[in-house]
Amino acid sequence: MKTNPLKNLSVEELKIRLKDSEEEMANLRFQLALHQLDNPVKVRAVRKDIARIKTLLHEQALAAAKTQAPK
Repeated sequence: MKTNPLKNLSVEELKIRLKDSEEEMANLRFQLALHQLDNPVKVRAVRKDIARIKTLLHEQALAAAKTQAPK
């Protein structure tokens, strides 16, 4: 997933996507440990998606803090 579609989402939607991706990552790691994973590259893709979502959440938090900072 690229960051362009994620940039238009709200903070709540990003948090929901982050939770879903983390659950998917846990399932993939479990399947990997049991040697039942068909596509091991999927683990890498989900890990990068989690990083993208966390980066966007951090950027939005910094932007919100910057606008609320006293002058």
